[in-house]
Amino acid sequence: MLKQKRLAKQKPKAKPIPWGLKKICWGLINITVPRHQPRSWIETNFQKRECIKFIPCPKDDTKCCCGQAQITHQTIAGIESGSPGDLWLPTKHTRPQPTDAYGTIEFQGGAHPTKAQYVRLSFDTRPELLVQLFTKEWNLELPKLLITVQGGKANFDLQAKLKKEIRKGLLKAAKTTGAWIFTGGTNTGVTKQVGDALLLEGQQRTGRVVSIGIAPWGIVERNHELLGHNREVPCHSISSPRSKLAVLNNRHAYFLLVDNGTQAKYGAELILRRKLEKFISNLKLHPFTHSSTPVVCLVIEGGTNTIRAVLEYVTDSPPVPVVVCDGSGRAADLLAFVHKYASDGEEQPVLESMRDYLIGTIQKTFEVGLDQSEKLYQELLQCTRNKNLITVFRIQEKPEGEAQELDQTILTALFKSQHLSPPEQLSLALTWNRVDIARSEIFVYGQEWPNGALDEAMMQALEHDRIDFVKLLLENGVSMKKFLTIPRLEELYNTKHGPANTLGYILRDVRPHIPKGYIYTLHDIGLVINKLMGGAYRSYYTRRKFRPIYAKVMNSYANACRKSSTYQYQRYAGANSLSLVTGLLPFTSEMALFEFPFNELLIWAVLTKRQQMALLMWTHGEEALAKSLVSCKLYKAMAHEAAEDDLDTEIYEELRSYAKEFESKGNKLLDFSYRQDAEKAQRLLTCELHSWSNQSCLSLAVAANHRALLAHPCSQVILADLWMGGLRTRKNTNFKVILGLIMPFYIRQLDFKSKEELQQMPQTEEEHLENQNLDNDDSDRSQPDAEALLADTYSVRDTKVHENGKVSLTDSDPSQFRDIFHMAEYSEIKQHQPLRLKKKFHEFYTAPITKFWADSIAYMFFLIMFSFTVLVKMGPAPRWQEWYSIAYITTLGFEKVREIISSEPVAITHKFSVWAWNMWNPCDGAAIILFLIGLAFRFRPSTMDIGRVIYCVDSIYWYLRILNILGVNKYLGPLVTMMGKMVKNMIYFVVLLAVVLMSFGVSRQAILYPNNEPTWRLIREVTYQPYFMLYGEVFADDIDPPCGEDPKQGACVTGRWVTPITMSMYLLIANILLINLLIAVFNNIFNEVNSVSHQVWMFQRFTVVMEYQQKPVLPPPFIAFCHFYSLLKYCVRKAKGEPGMSKFSFVP
Repeated sequence: MLKQKRLAKQKPKAKPIPWGLKKICWGLINITVPRHQPRSWIETNFQKRECIKFIPCPKDDTKCCCGQAQITHQTIAGIESGSPGDLWLPTKHTRPQPTDAYGTIEFQGGAHPTKAQYVRLSFDTRPELLVQLFTKEWNLELPKLLITVQGGKANFDLQAKLKKEIRKGLLKAAKTTGAWIFTGGTNTGVTKQVGDALLLEGQQRTGRVVSIGIAPWGIVERNHELLGHNREVPCHSISSPRSKLAVLNNRHAYFLLVDNGTQAKYGAELILRRKLEKFISNLKLHPFTHSSTPVVCLVIEGGTNTIRAVLEYVTDSPPVPVVVCDGSGRAADLLAFVHKYASDGEEQPVLESMRDYLIGTIQKTFEVGLDQSEKLYQELLQCTRNKNLITVFRIQEKPEGEAQELDQTILTALFKSQHLSPPEQLSLALTWNRVDIARSEIFVYGQEWPNGALDEAMMQALEHDRIDFVKLLLENGVSMKKFLTIPRLEELYNTKHGPANTLGYILRDVRPHIPKGYIYTLHDIGLVINKLMGGAYRSYYTRRKFRPIYAKVMNSYANACRKSSTYQYQRYAGANSLSLVTGLLPFTSEMALFEFPFNELLIWAVLTKRQQMALLMWTHGEEALAKSLVSCKLYKAMAHEAAEDDLDTEIYEELRSYAKEFESKGNKLLDFSYRQDAEKAQRLLTCELHSWSNQSCLSLAVAANHRALLAHPCSQVILADLWMGGLRTRKNTNFKVILGLIMPFYIRQLDFKSKEELQQMPQTEEEHLENQNLDNDDSDRSQPDAEALLADTYSVRDTKVHENGKVSLTDSDPSQFRDIFHMAEYSEIKQHQPLRLKKKFHEFYTAPITKFWADSIAYMFFLIMFSFTVLVKMGPAPRWQEWYSIAYITTLGFEKVREIISSEPVAITHKFSVWAWNMWNPCDGAAIILFLIGLAFRFRPSTMDIGRVIYCVDSIYWYLRILNILGVNKYLGPLVTMMGKMVKNMIYFVVLLAVVLMSFGVSRQAILYPNNEPTWRLIREVTYQPYFMLYGEVFADDIDPPCGEDPKQGACVTGRWVTPITMSMYLLIANILLINLLIAVFNNIFNEVNSVSHQVWMFQRFTVVMEYQQKPVLPPPFIAFCHFYSLLKYCVRKAKGEPGMSKFSFVP
């Protein structure tokens, strides 16, 4: 013991292992000893089967009843082999274990390898687990129809015509309805025929049909290669010639390999396949419809098992309809023959009389004995007792063009077999998107529909973008005015179905910080529409009168929920704030409806990017031209937003193409209307549209930048009429107007329109009131003047033009007019009745062309006075020329303020944005502010020179502003537009130039002058000479200045030889490359604008006409009198409460 203790003491202590070595050791342990990974969901829920008891087969003692040889059969301790007479049962003699084969098969040998998912599973797997496998693991959508194909296992040939019809019909039925196809999965018999049809589908490149092959695991050739967990297995679908096994069909997308422990035996899949079909048939098609998933059996050829399968289908509860392809052979031909001669009742006299013939045919067809033939005969008779469940597809019954295709036969068989109500049938047809079936089988003469059934179908059709169904429902009596309610429209905006759109991106701009799952309200949609339309447009959803209606309707519908949708109506966020108004507002069912439902649906379709639906809504309802212009504007704005959000280029191009389509339709519609009736087409362009924010088609065309429509002769006739006002002169118009301004007595010699023609012209609000006053004065003196207001037998309306070409029509007072027959006596007088002198002066000075020339003359006089002010010596006291310039710019500033205040929007920010839409307006504002700053400096003796310099700088802009006046000219206008675009593109060029200039300028300055002190002048020295070198001043002496020991010369700096090289490169890049690049860009702009120069000028003409239509009569500085007069009149009208001036417009 002592010795052991002594040895223990002498034993050296173990040194601690360094931390780095510990990490290496743990890493080695992790590499060498694999950790136990958790089993996947498939391994946890699916099992394989292995035979654990050897029971000799009666035919071969060396093989087990499961099909395995005794040598390869596994033996388990404690389980003895059975005797030859024992019954082998998979439930009793097999052992379940977690599946060991699932993953992806990659079929080789084709032009493009195809892939399919597969899994090995037990024959007793629960069907709900299989559905979960399809939906969760393989990401499939539940089927809307299940087509289970039954037929022979052995290979067979079909007639060429029948084969073509089966391929085309099966593929069309599956693709149009979103069906699943169940087959045997192997590359033999009927499954091979289905695979050939799927091969045709693969060539079309339009998406893969969900084809699921359910095959026995033991029958699959080389199934050991499929063993593995989530593997990708290469596979060839070519079987060995002598093998009794089969390979999988390479056109299927999914495989269920059913294992019951047997090898090289069919039948393992039958029970599982039938259970799965029955389970799917009980699944509801919610949210599409409340019906269950329909199942149909398609029989092609087949053997004895096929007849038994058909019998099982038609006698099951609920029964499954069967479609038999006559002419495909064997079982199918027998079923078709028996069906043809079968009677509807229990007794089958015809078939009983052919009993011997049928039994003989069965023996010959299936090569079976007499007993089995009689049994099959009885099974055929049992099938005929359910004749209504069997439909025979024949290709030779009807002449070509009238023959029913296989897909129609399949879907019609479902309707015949299942006793569905018309709404359920329609819902199924909607789910399958088969309008042909709905038209031929559902909407038949005399069909009665319960209340709301077609409305429910219309809602489904709109949500799922079923264009043809919407047309069909409209044709069959659905009233969109009664159908579309506020809650339904809001639900359509919140639907998750249909194509992807950019509505969510745009909504984030108007509603930041949107939570997940946020439900859009119509107020949100209104904000989006306002943003996209821009300008003064205000959606009906954002107007004050709509809010209490919306709150009342949504409160009433709060507890209502459509059965076909999970969407629940939520209370509008502003309902609480409107509770007082809502409580006082009585609720009626009409409150939830829209006056023009197709307009609302058009906007919904455009915002959700459903172009075909938008085109359908455009063809229905009223105001087609306005709808095309609004759609064009919305699409263009959405395309701009898509580009701003850096979305895919395809989205931008797609939206632009949609906009061009509506642009073209609007132009064609106007052209057609103009050819039919020019006068009505002009009214169509100028009348006020209450459902479109009180805009006109002309103003919508300007908002949509629709140059072609504004360049149309109809638009130009209106603009020319508005431009001339009450004048009617054809030659030397401008000269006559200028002469009339200089010599007012010359106005009497000008030609004017008659009173009737003036009445038909659009007028401003103020002109309307002035004309009423003048007409009232005249009516006191003569009666025929009142009757001259009537143009035809239609009701008379006065027209009033607002901003942006908006025109309102107001009914005239009928008491002003005489009897229509009495009016005919004055028809000759009224057409040639001249205007009175007072009216002539009024029409002359209020004509836009007169205002334009008066404004232009006054502006040129201002420029002369302002130029004189800055060119001569400025004294302490301003001369009269300077006072005139100050008065002109100050009153011009007041005019700009009036333009902002009198614009249409309510919010001041929106008013300013509308005013700033014209580029010259913000530039005018900046120049006026700069002038006022200079004026403040000018009146202080100490800073008078600074003020004068500001005057001089400001004069640059006032001269450039002449371009705005020249834009009216037909030839100079497009050139001014070119200049604007060139300046915009030149900004990008300046960035490139600045990069090149700084790179060489800094290097040159640093090398030549290494001893500079830090001053702000360095920036000038860096950029001064390189910039002016662009214009030919190369500063040759300064590029390589002389240096040396001469006292007159400076010392040579290190690296001075680098400067000539760098400056040569700079001139090469800047003068030759960049300048020529800029010239090329300018040339492209010139060609682009020049090709549409006529349209450009006509588009600018509208802006000018509308601008001068709204301007006061007198130009600055005399415009102050107009402002004072209008303000006084406005106050008087407000005090008296007279209607007319709804806003502070100041237009005299």
